[in-house]
Amino acid sequence: MTLPINVPLELPEPRTPDPHDAPPIRWGVLAPGGIARTFAEAVAVGTASSVVAVGSRSRERAQDFADEFAIPRAYGSYEELVADAEVDAVYVASPHSEHRDHALLALGAGKPVLVEKAFTRSAAETREVLAAADGRGLLVVEAMWSRFLPHYDVVRHVVETDLIGELVTVFADHGQHLYPGGPARLSQPELAGGALLDLGVYPVSFADLVLGAPATVSATGTLTDLGVDATTTITVTAAGGAHAVLSCTMAAATPCTAVVAGTEGRLELSGAFYGAGSTIRLVNRNNEVIDERPGGLTDDVRGFSYEAAEFARCLVAGETESPLMPHATTLRVLDTMDDVRRQVGVVYPGE
Repeated sequence: MTLPINVPLELPEPRTPDPHDAPPIRWGVLAPGGIARTFAEAVAVGTASSVVAVGSRSRERAQDFADEFAIPRAYGSYEELVADAEVDAVYVASPHSEHRDHALLALGAGKPVLVEKAFTRSAAETREVLAAADGRGLLVVEAMWSRFLPHYDVVRHVVETDLIGELVTVFADHGQHLYPGGPARLSQPELAGGALLDLGVYPVSFADLVLGAPATVSATGTLTDLGVDATTTITVTAAGGAHAVLSCTMAAATPCTAVVAGTEGRLELSGAFYGAGSTIRLVNRNNEVIDERPGGLTDDVRGFSYEAAEFARCLVAGETESPLMPHATTLRVLDTMDDVRRQVGVVYPGE
């Protein structure tokens, strides 16, 4: 599509509602760790909901977390948490290797679940969880928090309206210096470690948001001595012919930027493209910056409030999936990452 010459290019306004406007629900946090801390704080300061219970394999750890966030109940097992009648929904924040089992545990207790990204280790595990949710008519959503942010809605709107013309190519990278010396789980195959599931899921999901289902996937990677990927580079071709070049590494810090280029212009996302404070810049095909919009959120805690609010809205509305992160998208991303792992040579125990 070529826009008429008299139509100026400008970024659309995000259509994302204020998280405080979502209805209140009562959360239970399964596995209190770093990302669970961000989530609990986001619920407290950014939504009308509350965290009413936390469960851990260690009662002491659960109690410490409960004390930190003024949570009324702390449990020394996940089974006790999901059995709590006053918990409306469970947030699963355990390592990737445990997502399937913990999501099924919650669903088996009749609890809707918000499962941290990557949703599971593999597409096969994702299918199990989605089938269990479907069988019980329960809401389940992948906590790919970026998908719910206002600046991602701007990207979505630009693509939907062909504002930058026919899409040609997408670039996205995510690199953090987390290995060696970072969280031990990232180096351990039994915990589904490596760069792809922890970091690469962001550029893969971003490319899926923009281009949809891939027609072809090609990947290369460098493995650690324990057999997880330290660095992975992915090339995707979409059904319409557009390409995406995506990279992730846990061995170095990279700019963490993204670009969506079309025949009439491009979007540039900087300041960690997936994060709450990312700036979107609209550039025309003559390389002139013609519009720019800061992300407007000062920290990732505020960003996490959007996924919590969307889940609450869907739950109260009786929906079983979020239109912003539908089941088909979660499954498609896992299918892509399965293909990447196969090509790179990463195999987790039990597969």
